[in-house]
Amino acid sequence: MSRAEFSYDFPHRHLVSVADLNPVDIQIIFERAAHHLATNRTPDKRSDVLRGLTVLNLFFEASTRTQGSFEMAGKRLGADVVNFAVAHSSASKGESLSDTARTLAAMKPDIMVVRHSATGAPQFLADHTGLSVVNAGDGMHEHPTQALLDSFTLAQHWGSVGGRRILIVGDILHSRVARSNIGLLNILGAEIRLCAPPTLLPSDVDQWGCDVFHDLDEALKGCDAVMALRQQRERMTGGFVPSEREFFHLFGLTHERLEAASPDVLVMHPGPMNRGVEIHTKLADDPDKSVILDQVESGVAVRMAILELIGGNIRKEAAA
Repeated sequence: MSRAEFSYDFPHRHLVSVADLNPVDIQIIFERAAHHLATNRTPDKRSDVLRGLTVLNLFFEASTRTQGSFEMAGKRLGADVVNFAVAHSSASKGESLSDTARTLAAMKPDIMVVRHSATGAPQFLADHTGLSVVNAGDGMHEHPTQALLDSFTLAQHWGSVGGRRILIVGDILHSRVARSNIGLLNILGAEIRLCAPPTLLPSDVDQWGCDVFHDLDEALKGCDAVMALRQQRERMTGGFVPSEREFFHLFGLTHERLEAASPDVLVMHPGPMNRGVEIHTKLADDPDKSVILDQVESGVAVRMAILELIGGNIRKEAAA
């Protein structure tokens, strides 16, 4: 599909939070992602939709999956993609985020994909650089593209996630993936359940619009999909669970546990997985239940859609 044929009116220059999106925006993203998903399964995957534009992947936190997914998405759309090695940059020598942002903006990229350990860093860069910014994960705040690819994966199986019962189990407290998924699934009209030990739930979880459980067998009843989250030990400053073995005994996903869910329940995980801690290996690799590899494939397609839509707005602004 050429740029001339592309006529969607997507109103955003940035994607910082799922709260910025409405159901129409999400549908537009999913329609474009479905197009790219089909194209990515053919030998001729490249297009020139973003030819001439530069995408800068600015990752202050390491993430092989997310960075690789954005890099592949940008390149398949014909953009020039630059991965900025923050660990070897002035930022590691004490330069402020503001100075780093101004320096990078002076190089004239068009889209900045940002992953940072500090909540609010992508919004800060959007406010101070004038560049289009995509949030690839900020602190314990949000990870909007992960939530979009998760719901897109489910929509590919079901047609729609509206009215479906979806359980998220694991380290809810430290998870930006959980926060973005809850926000997006609420917009799409899904029924959301959370299950975790009290130590891994936020204090304000009762305001999140979800049903909260501490018993996994009870939480799984009638669920159409269940997403396992890993324990984010890099964000933990104390003992939140007695041991990994105890956690798996109480909250780990297995085939036996899934018998309480819907017969065709789908199993998800945003990765990286800790096998034998939050999910049993046989379940993670079960092609009849697990859609974990589908999530990875969907990630490239969804990120292509987002870069394409934002890139289209950059071109419109330049032409105005």
